[in-house]
Amino acid sequence: MQIWVDADACPVAMREMIVRAAHRTHIQATFIANQFIRIPPSPYASARQVEKGFDVADNQIVAEAEAGDLVITQDIPLADEVIEKGVTVINTRGELLTKENIRARLNIRDFMETMRSSGVHTGGPAPLGPQQKQAFANQLDKWLVKAQRYHTAQAKSSD
Repeated sequence: MQIWVDADACPVAMREMIVRAAHRTHIQATFIANQFIRIPPSPYASARQVEKGFDVADNQIVAEAEAGDLVITQDIPLADEVIEKGVTVINTRGELLTKENIRARLNIRDFMETMRSSGVHTGGPAPLGPQQKQAFANQLDKWLVKAQRYHTAQAKSSD
């Protein structure tokens, strides 16, 4: 079990939170981006730069993420692809994306894209506030607790 971060659009505050959590729990966090990103130093966190190009970072995450892993992304199509593989997905606002809610998210995304392409100014998401940061921290902690229980159970079964 490990954490994969779609790092191109991941806010610095969330990157720092993820690295601290990975270091505290000894779970590997890999940040994938098509540009250089800075992360705090930790033996449990790494940043990997992939080629520039449409969906190159997303495709790398899809190729490497496995069932039981966590992906952190704002990208709805990426979330949809990894959810199909049994991966847990949260966005940087702390929302858990699941098989039950991803279709609605895709529909909203497509609708907003249609509106923008027809000239309607839709604006972007509101800035992250303390509530969203707390929601993100809570979702991350929930997954980490689950991951640690899994590792403990695996260690006991191999004894």
